[in-house]
Amino acid sequence: MAYEVNKTDEQWRAELSPQEYAVLRQAGTERPFTGEYTDTKTEGVYACRACGAELFRSDTKFESHCGWPSFYDPADSDAVELIQDRSLGMVRTEVRCARCGSHLGHVFEGEGYGTPTDQRYCINSISLRLAPEE
Repeated sequence: MAYEVNKTDEQWRAELSPQEYAVLRQAGTERPFTGEYTDTKTEGVYACRACGAELFRSDTKFESHCGWPSFYDPADSDAVELIQDRSLGMVRTEVRCARCGSHLGHVFEGEGYGTPTDQRYCINSISLRLAPEE
């Protein structure tokens, strides 16, 4: 797949910290309850840490108590790409940035959180950068 932001592995390694690279470019996962935005209530826009694309807004963030920031809807339906993930012996739906292909987390449905979409976008804090509203 060709992305709008397309860089070599060496370029990504140079621009991202080792932890950011492990999650964003190698589909890693940060430890639960350790991320910068897990409990953040600040209003603003959550952008991709790798390319700056707007991904989620604070008004769709909710308390899921799962250990990672959770959102019920992306900022724009074209902002994220959903890919079937069969790793770890289960079938999940991976969420990637549609602009650069970086791994963000996974999306789950029908868990009973009572959100408007009945979805939980479970996103690694390290994949995001929050731009607070003025």
